[in-house]
Amino acid sequence: MPNRLFVAFAAVLMALATMSVTEAQSPPTRLRGSIAAIDGKSATIATRDGSTVTVKLADNWGVMLVSPVSATDIKENSFVGIASLKAPDGTLNALEVLVFPESARGSNEGHYPWDLQPDSMMTNATVATVASASDGQTLTLKYKDGTQTIRVKPGTPIVTFAPGDRADAKVGAKVFLGATKGQDGSLTATRLLVGKDGLTPPM
Repeated sequence: MPNRLFVAFAAVLMALATMSVTEAQSPPTRLRGSIAAIDGKSATIATRDGSTVTVKLADNWGVMLVSPVSATDIKENSFVGIASLKAPDGTLNALEVLVFPESARGSNEGHYPWDLQPDSMMTNATVATVASASDGQTLTLKYKDGTQTIRVKPGTPIVTFAPGDRADAKVGAKVFLGATKGQDGSLTATRLLVGKDGLTPPM
């Protein structure tokens, strides 16, 4: 992988680490929405709940693009991050699938609560098996503490990361980010995950 891509994905690993609920201190503030204003030092996010939040941008802030891929990109040994919701019968159904670049393998590995929807979970793990069916795919995921079986139905958003630049973080762009709260209550972000070509980051 070219050095620029390696550095970019390493930065994503650091950004994603701040988004994990497994952090012992200062849980991140996750924001989903679109950029209402940005000047290079701060960004105002119009969130999905209708509020606006201003976030400081760290001096070294950067951008990663969230790009669509297909179900065929989910293969055995892929490292994925899947937000899921449990059905009444106990089956976990995917809300979205993130196929991590190989350089991000192992990022926040595990199975833990997530805030995409009420009662949703996040599983970052290696795909052990892929079973195709008329209603999509059934994935067996293995991580350091166990396994999960998750169904990926047709129409489920499937994405990956690609390098971006600051110019991609423009007014109207759809974003997902994890911000750190300071002692004064202000929020600071080092990385903006921007949907490519108007895509809404599904995570």
